[in-house]
Amino acid sequence: MRREVEIKAEGIKLRGWMYVPDRVSGAVPAIVMAHGFSAVKEMYLDRYAEVFSAARMAALVFDNRNFGASEGEPRQEIDPWQQVRDYRHAITWVSQQPGIDRARIGVWGSSYSGGHALVLGAIDRRIKCVVSQVPLVSGSQNLKRLVRADMAAPMRAQFDADREARFGGAAPMMIPVVSEDPLGPAALPTADSWSWFVDTGKSRAPSWRNEVTLRTVEMLGEYEPGSYIERISPTPLLMIIADGDHLAVADEAFAAYNRALEPKRLLVLKGGHFDAYVKDFEASSSAACAWFATHLGK
Repeated sequence: MRREVEIKAEGIKLRGWMYVPDRVSGAVPAIVMAHGFSAVKEMYLDRYAEVFSAARMAALVFDNRNFGASEGEPRQEIDPWQQVRDYRHAITWVSQQPGIDRARIGVWGSSYSGGHALVLGAIDRRIKCVVSQVPLVSGSQNLKRLVRADMAAPMRAQFDADREARFGGAAPMMIPVVSEDPLGPAALPTADSWSWFVDTGKSRAPSWRNEVTLRTVEMLGEYEPGSYIERISPTPLLMIIADGDHLAVADEAFAAYNRALEPKRLLVLKGGHFDAYVKDFEASSSAACAWFATHLGK
């Protein structure tokens, strides 16, 4: 059963879906989930939640603040640390719901929120199990891989100009999330990013918008979730890495996994970043479900 929910989060409301398994007696575990960079919950998160619910676990899926159905200003801005705090608000909310076993809370994240899952597993001991799918590990290293070296200085100049303009009262500068032109300005300048976001937006998520604030990209470069990975233990960690991932680059994710302490498990998908949601959905969702069922069981 799915119902729409609202979560109070420091003056705004996060909106999402609560999935509760049917015909289950007693308190059940709950998985808290949000999407990655600029994506909204309709972009396949319902499918993962349905898998978890079918396995007799509740799932809370919410839109990140400033995106989709959730409140928050400025619209289309991603502050990674604010998103981490909102995950923690969502954990608090779900822990207080009837029928939920607050001692059995798991967290799932993918792409940008896959990085959040690493941070959360390290800093919030209410979390008893972590799944981090195709995660961002290092914002600074990712930007170095995605932005040509000769464009780094002009990008920094844009950040500085935007900061001064905002200080003077101007609206934040915006940049497309993706671009059909591989040389065009975009936060995620890869061909597979363009295809997945545009196609998925048209077919599943009309609320998705192809823009973020320029400051979003600056904050991306400052975010280092992989630096927390050694601190997740003893909370069980499953990392799902696509070996062809050139967006949240696979080699950074493999190196981070090698630094993680036990208990941990690695699933390697033979595809690109976005295949985890579609072509490799059965593999990614079933592995996550089994990990949660094992470590959140009574």
